[in-house]
Amino acid sequence: MEIKKNWHAKHLESLSFGSRIADSVAKGMGSWSFIIIQTVLVILWMALNLIGFMYHWDVYPFILLNLLFSTQAAYAAPIIMMSQNRQNERDRMHAEEDYKTNIDAKKEIEALSVMLKNIEVEKLDKIIQMIKELDNSSSK
Repeated sequence: MEIKKNWHAKHLESLSFGSRIADSVAKGMGSWSFIIIQTVLVILWMALNLIGFMYHWDVYPFILLNLLFSTQAAYAAPIIMMSQNRQNERDRMHAEEDYKTNIDAKKEIEALSVMLKNIEVEKLDKIIQMIKELDNSSSK
C-alpha cells in the first residue's frame, strides 16, 4: 500500500543540504534565544573591554565588535533571503495543493447534489405513484 505524501513532505525531500542549513540558520537568527544570547555577549564584550585595566582587545568604540556585526549581517542577509525564497515556494506549493483539494471537493459536492436530486425525484415519483394507486383503489 503506497502512502501518498502531502505537499510538505514532498517539499522537505526536495531540499538540498545547503537549503536545510539556510533554513536552520534563518530559524535560529529569528528567535528570541538568539537575540538574548547575542545581547548578553555584546554586553559582556563591552563590559570586559571597558573594565579591563591591563588588556583591551577591542577598545572603545569597539571597532572589532562592529566588524563582527558587519560580517554577521553580510552572511545572514543572503541566507535569510534564501530561506524566504523557499518559504515563498512552500506557500506556492501549498496554495496549489489547496486549489486541487478545493476542485476535488467541488466535484464531490456537485456529484452529491446530483445524487440528492435524483433521490428527491425518485421519492416524488413514488409518492405520485402511491397517490395514483390510492385514487384508483378509492374510485373503484
